[in-house]
Amino acid sequence: MGFGSIIAAMISVSVILLATYVCSKGGFYMADVLSDSFSEMQENKNEMLKTEIEVTGVTTDGVDVLLSLRNTGTVKIGDFEYMDVIVLYCNSSNTTKTVWVPYQEENTTLAGNHWKVHSISPDLVNPGIFDAGERMEMQIRLSASDPIGNHSENWIQVTTPNGAGDSVYFER
Repeated sequence: MGFGSIIAAMISVSVILLATYVCSKGGFYMADVLSDSFSEMQENKNEMLKTEIEVTGVTTDGVDVLLSLRNTGTVKIGDFEYMDVIVLYCNSSNTTKTVWVPYQEENTTLAGNHWKVHSISPDLVNPGIFDAGERMEMQIRLSASDPIGNHSENWIQVTTPNGAGDSVYFER
């Protein structure tokens, strides 16, 4: 009878030790994952702080908008498909329109409510990538059936893939 209670106690202690090990291992794993997530979040925030763009000019004929940008930060921008362009404008019937304009590859004819890179200059280092100190011309084509109205106040917002951006008011 004494030996049976010793075996039961040993099994109970073993189960308690195993449960403690499993719980502590899970806790350490969760702390490691949380630490990695925090580090990645800080890296993304630092990259965002180093990214700056400045809208330097806007011209439009009502359908096509030519937007000039300058990369005043230190981060290269090359994932144009992840950039957001939002245009808020008044059409010829004085109705306010808000349009999110997605990126379109440069090798094709520009469709309505899309944008593409018109030029990057000087583009000596990393051709096709918007490096620090370079200027980029974006061609934005709105819908030809709903153009910007004459003498209207309009607004455009450009945001980089990591969240930095700039906006400007413009007139037609």
